[in-house]
Amino acid sequence: MVDNQNKSPSIDESPYSLALDTEFTEDVEALEGESHLRFFLPSGNEFALSAMGIREIMQQEPGNITPVPNASPLLLGTINLRGEIIWVADLGQFLGYPNMLNTDRGEVPVIAVEEQDIILGLAVKSLGAIHWLEVDKLQIPQNIPDHIAPYVQGEWVEGRNHHIRVLDHIAILRSARWVA
Repeated sequence: MVDNQNKSPSIDESPYSLALDTEFTEDVEALEGESHLRFFLPSGNEFALSAMGIREIMQQEPGNITPVPNASPLLLGTINLRGEIIWVADLGQFLGYPNMLNTDRGEVPVIAVEEQDIILGLAVKSLGAIHWLEVDKLQIPQNIPDHIAPYVQGEWVEGRNHHIRVLDHIAILRSARWVA
């Protein structure tokens, strides 16, 4: 005969179990879309990149970005990312904006994007937060400058006139502009 008094308590009966916050779990289940990192360029424009293509987000001291002679003017230099040397580019300059990134400051935000074995650091003016952006609400970009059109997947519109353009990290990595 089996003694029920020696039976282990179920998870719900255990004195060590934690009650889940049902409001929190409902919020998590309600999230739809994909996570995107929002950021700003020196032009003041706000952009976003899908978190799926981002390897790392970091702050680099300008002295740690080593300039490379005779390299493209789009490239600020290289950094050592845990033993791996990667290029760092001024994303605003790459996209054709005239405002150069100010590197005369304590730290420069760098977003390392990756596709297969290619990694590139994209230096930006400032980082925003990671937000869930609903992919089905992504719109075809309107009044987009020709110089950024090949790199924009679409845009979200917040409020009346606030456009967040979503960049295609693969199009940036594979661009012919790097060899020019």
